[in-house]
Amino acid sequence: MSGCGVRLAWLAVVAAALVALSACGFTPLYGEAAMAGLSRVEVQTPDSRLGYRLRERMEDALLFDRSAAPAWRLAVALEPSRRPLGRRIDDTAARYELTLVGDWSLTPASGGEALTGQETVTVTYAAADQPYAAIAAQQDAEDRAAEALAQRIRLALVRAMGPTGPARP
Repeated sequence: MSGCGVRLAWLAVVAAALVALSACGFTPLYGEAAMAGLSRVEVQTPDSRLGYRLRERMEDALLFDRSAAPAWRLAVALEPSRRPLGRRIDDTAARYELTLVGDWSLTPASGGEALTGQETVTVTYAAADQPYAAIAAQQDAEDRAAEALAQRIRLALVRAMGPTGPARP
């Protein structure tokens, strides 16, 4: 079989597999149908730098539509903790581990039973001797933790509001 014939046979197999997947009700996790109701989720976070960063990342992840009335309210409570890792000769920390726990509750705007969950992310960052560098490293770790937590919560919401989840408004 020539190279062109092999390529055509391979494309035929891939096309047949895609047709079979679509017939079984397969829906991609990132498809429009999976994300349809999430653009109307209003995010509420603590009034802090970390809360602001998380709300910003959540609105981006959910494709929040400010022009539409919110159908859901997502309240996220944050519990950050920081612990030193490793020791230098002078007995100071060489790195820090930032753990961010987000307890979330998704409630229909019209009232009703809430969906709840908890997501946890952990990031590390280097300890710096200079004060500005230390603050910048900690803030960068908080930004990375907020991004990771937003993605985990979004995935949890997609699973919860999927075909077997609650009805979308």
